[in-house]
Amino acid sequence: MFGKRSTSAAPSVSLVPQAAVEPAVPVAAAPVAVPVLAEPEMKARIEPRVEPPAPVLTEARKSDDYYQTKSMIFGALIEAIDLAQLARLDPDSARDEIRDIVNEIIALKNVVMSIAEQEDLLDDICNDVLGYGPLEPLLARDDIADIMVNGADKTYIEVAGKIQLTSVRFRDNQQLMNICQRIVSQVGRRVDESSPICDARLPDGSRVNVIAPPLAIDGPSLTIRKFRKDKLTLDQLVRFGAISPDGGRILEIIGKVRCNVVISGGTGSGKTTLLNCITQFIERDERVITCEDAAELQLQQPHVVRLETRPPNLEGQGQVTMRDLVRNCLRMRPERIIVGEVRGAEAFDLLQAMNTGHDGSMGTVHANSPRECLSRIESLITMGGFSLPSRTVKEMIATSIDVIIQVSRLRDGSRRITHVTEVVGMEGDVITTQDLVLYDIVGEDASGRIVGSHRSTGIGRPRFWERARYFGEEQRLAAALDAMEVVAPSGPA
Repeated sequence: MFGKRSTSAAPSVSLVPQAAVEPAVPVAAAPVAVPVLAEPEMKARIEPRVEPPAPVLTEARKSDDYYQTKSMIFGALIEAIDLAQLARLDPDSARDEIRDIVNEIIALKNVVMSIAEQEDLLDDICNDVLGYGPLEPLLARDDIADIMVNGADKTYIEVAGKIQLTSVRFRDNQQLMNICQRIVSQVGRRVDESSPICDARLPDGSRVNVIAPPLAIDGPSLTIRKFRKDKLTLDQLVRFGAISPDGGRILEIIGKVRCNVVISGGTGSGKTTLLNCITQFIERDERVITCEDAAELQLQQPHVVRLETRPPNLEGQGQVTMRDLVRNCLRMRPERIIVGEVRGAEAFDLLQAMNTGHDGSMGTVHANSPRECLSRIESLITMGGFSLPSRTVKEMIATSIDVIIQVSRLRDGSRRITHVTEVVGMEGDVITTQDLVLYDIVGEDASGRIVGSHRSTGIGRPRFWERARYFGEEQRLAAALDAMEVVAPSGPA
């Protein structure tokens, strides 16, 4: 049953420490067999010296006995398997090898459990060795928008805009911390007592934030903003009701005619999703450079350069800030600059770029209205240490930004584009704006969902009309605005 298995030659790989409690296993392409110990030696390692009562998993005691049994089998697996060879297998082959060995350990240990419990145990151990442990089932679901882990015993998810408590739990805070380390190390970052806050990302672009003890009092806190496997398009946002069909056409035109756009909204309102949707209308021959704290934008154009900030090392050296990236990308011959999130002095550099021939640049800002968005950008520039008169900063904002798109998450969990607002210019010391599209809330339906509609404010020729004419889009823009004017708010269905 545990005889030697044949091995094939393979290039040397770095050994994973055999004493690791939660081994992180890199995956390569060439499948080879995994050598394990010969039967007598393996039995000597994994068979108990004293025959204790065989653990029996029952539904009532699963939360205690299950994790005790899993820990015992996991320890035996780590002693029995060659992790260096396992690292060379593709994911499916590695998972099959682990399942075979775990089944043999269960038989030798005389563990009594049902078939369903054994399958759960096999899946959990495979996820611990090859993936992100208890998080794997949640990461596989495409209907989850956020995963929020508050210590080892509490995991919440957001589904359809509502937060729910799940039954997912970790063995202890150390297992959770090991998984956090595994996630952030994949992008060259670290999280520990000396650096307890970390922003990172998963391979699919999902955004990750970790805050560890001693800052997180009740154990590590892990937050994952999941990305959908199928990337959302503007047409899908229209079908979901985030914007009306005519409003969607206006946003498409704004993206095509190279307006400088700022997307404003609160946390979790859908700013990055909308930014991804609008960038789909960038011409495929344009050179686009993105600057982000954690790379999550999913542009579909062929000529995209993605830049990501870097935290300081253990000695406090080598940090690369967002402002460093934005200033550097001006030397990279960009046609459009896209800043994932403007939250510091890089606001000044982005406005400079918008003013110096990089039309069509975009960014997102945390704010609750278009007017607050302008005030926040001014505040970011002021806090950045620039000694400029307030009027000069406002003039720079007024001449740089063309359109502000406001997105909001409503109280029923739905996300809506509530304003499409033009920046018109200056009147005295005040930046003037005009709304092109507004969202009117008129009530709720029987299920508690908010009912409303998008409407045009009746402005026939926006400020970017000449820009639309230059790109040959003025007729479509006029038709979309005229069609929206006749839409009147209606009551709940």
